[in-house]
Amino acid sequence: MTLNYLTEGGITFRSMKPEALKMKREIGLIGGVSLVAGTMIGSGIFMSPQFVLAYVGSPGASMVIWALSGVVAMFAVLSYTELGTVISESGGEFIYILRIYGSCPAFFAAITFILVVKPFSIAAMAISIAEYSLAPFYTGCLPPQLAVKCAAAVAILVVAIVNILNVRIAVKVQVVFLVAKVLALAFIVIGGIVELIQSSRVLVENLKVENAFKGTQYSLSTVGMAFYQGLWSYAGWYNLNYVTEELKRPEVNLPRAVVIAISLVTGLYLLVNVSYLTVMTPKELMSSSAVAVTWGNKVLGSWGWIMSVAAALSAFGSLNGTFFSGGRVCFVAAREGHMVRPDILAMAHVHRLTPSPALIFTTVVSLLVLIPGDFQSIVNFFSFTAWFFYAITLLTITLCLFLSPQVPIVLPIVVLMAAIFLVLAPIIDNPQIEYLYVTLFILSGAIVYIPFIHYKLCPGLLTKLTVFLQLFLEVAPAEKNL
Repeated sequence: MTLNYLTEGGITFRSMKPEALKMKREIGLIGGVSLVAGTMIGSGIFMSPQFVLAYVGSPGASMVIWALSGVVAMFAVLSYTELGTVISESGGEFIYILRIYGSCPAFFAAITFILVVKPFSIAAMAISIAEYSLAPFYTGCLPPQLAVKCAAAVAILVVAIVNILNVRIAVKVQVVFLVAKVLALAFIVIGGIVELIQSSRVLVENLKVENAFKGTQYSLSTVGMAFYQGLWSYAGWYNLNYVTEELKRPEVNLPRAVVIAISLVTGLYLLVNVSYLTVMTPKELMSSSAVAVTWGNKVLGSWGWIMSVAAALSAFGSLNGTFFSGGRVCFVAAREGHMVRPDILAMAHVHRLTPSPALIFTTVVSLLVLIPGDFQSIVNFFSFTAWFFYAITLLTITLCLFLSPQVPIVLPIVVLMAAIFLVLAPIIDNPQIEYLYVTLFILSGAIVYIPFIHYKLCPGLLTKLTVFLQLFLEVAPAEKNL
């Protein structure tokens, strides 16, 4: 509480005014590394290798895709760090586009990330958790889709409850699961080395110079789709930029955390792919619906189910990190007046100091996306829409660095070119009507923007609903924590 003194007619009155709520800075260096690496190491490395190999057609080309994806992620995160230390606000791409380009472009970024990118990402991770959790119970066949969707919905709800209850608990969950998933990947690497030393000649055949690139497909569409799957496994490199206001000493911990995290993840991914190719032929890898389980069955025999558990736990940690950052995008966009007014989504719980309305909204949208989607299509559409706005942000970084260079200008330029390629390649080489649907959905935001954001119209019913929800959820408006 703060004291305010008012003077009327020579008499001084003292009044009590409640302090505005602010998000606490709960994330240190270890928490930052865990949030980035723990989100990146998730379903991707356990689900995407077979798709990457299927798209490019050869083991050598798939390894190149994995290595280049790590380079793109490192260059991108170093570029983002430059903006994150200058604009030290949470919200990621939305807040950067808002501060530089203005309200209208920022609104389209907001609805894209809130209604497409983050929910699609959450749904894909939840599906991977469900598939790996159910794999031991359906040996030799795929689990029923209804069971997969129900298990995925349960995973989303559990993560939502954890994040709504307490920020500190959510960060601790991230640290614990990061340790678990690094150990799981290290186990796969060591298992591959042991298998190679003992008897395996599969890797030698797969990666011989004459065999490594045999059958490679070089079309724009196949390479672009392979990058979609590879970069999906690195998704999360941007997570700290969404929660800058909750990061301790962001000017120091932001660059340190991301460099440590991406270096660790890239090295592990390359070694894990080598281990997969040590044990499986390309045909076996491409035909596997759960590559880590197939690897486990070949190396561990009857104990192969352990890899299902490890993959599910890994994806759960990644889901927790994505949910943590995804709710903040919705919260920041509402706080800046870019959601339909009044701004219930810009409020935080009065005791727990978590953006619970935004997290609940993200949960509902993610569950809706989960109903019709499958893993491969969700990842492709997530990547297409996400990299469009990454390109806009990277263009901004490039222009800023021309005026005031802080990091090598070549970094954002390289990533910008990669982003443009990822957006245009699938459309030019193999256009699909679904990409048009996504584009039209984003542009349809103008129907909402003009009356409700630009002219700030607010139906009376929404005001009454906001008051009810504010009392029911015990939330209040929150200010920036700068």
